[in-house]
Amino acid sequence: MKKTLFLGVALCSLVVMTGCKSKDSAYREAYERAMSQETTTTEPTTPVVVTPAPEEKVNVTPVTPVQNQNSNAGANDRDVRTIDGDISLVAGEPLKTYSVVVGSFVGKTNAEGLCNTLRNKGYNARVVKTSETIKGQTGWYRVIASSYDDKGSAVSSRDQLKSTYQGAWLLYRK
Repeated sequence: MKKTLFLGVALCSLVVMTGCKSKDSAYREAYERAMSQETTTTEPTTPVVVTPAPEEKVNVTPVTPVQNQNSNAGANDRDVRTIDGDISLVAGEPLKTYSVVVGSFVGKTNAEGLCNTLRNKGYNARVVKTSETIKGQTGWYRVIASSYDDKGSAVSSRDQLKSTYQGAWLLYRK
């Protein structure tokens, strides 16, 4: 009787242990189902919008809308600015009365990189450093694509550059 009981317990143990084992085919089937669902799903992904925490203070700088200039440079051109503070030439030829600014950087390396890009495109680009403070940063590097004695030529150059450098503006310097 002990032999029969022992043999029965051993047979049950064998069935229980082999019956619980997962099969590779079950894993493969689940993987293939997941992959087919992934490739057939064409739902657009929603962008992640990060909003600042309520306690954060956000500085907002007002933006002046760009006025379209047809072909003439009028005396009331709103896209002509002056820089508060000193201007020192970093690279290139001296500035003339009107200059076309295409980039402003805190880092000198970035400004020189854009200057080199413009020079490779045939512009007489230069970099100047200003002592003005904007958004808490002092000492901005401005990339000037071209510089002219008359406003009309500067406006024409700026309008041509605006297709590539949308924020291009005129710097007036006496």
